[in-house]
Amino acid sequence: MDFYQENIIDHGQHPHNWGLLPDYQLHAADENPLCGDQLELTLKVDEHNIVQQIGWNGQGCLISQATASILGDELIGKSLDEIKHITSDNVMELLGIPITMSRRKCALLSLKVAKAAAYNVERWTGDDE
Repeated sequence: MDFYQENIIDHGQHPHNWGLLPDYQLHAADENPLCGDQLELTLKVDEHNIVQQIGWNGQGCLISQATASILGDELIGKSLDEIKHITSDNVMELLGIPITMSRRKCALLSLKVAKAAAYNVERWTGDDE
């Protein structure tokens, strides 16, 4: 098993930033109705809109939950504007393994929710995930 597969398994079994923040400025939640993956995200930002803390919870497949953990680590220290410009290709690069088309929505749920929080809406409906 290569490093990236091990990393995904580790994040899926021991997710980082697990648990919603009690004191947050931004919140978003969404789900993938095709497979049932769910994700809720809270962000604490400073006066410059830089993410200081992230908390999330959810349920679903290993890919969706591991991606939430991996992307969550990446969001800390980023501005809301930077989050708005993260692309699906950026997320796929973070994962480091090929993702089948049928699992792509699972892998991108956390990006969809992060963008919703950055735009301060409950659900992101943009096509540029």
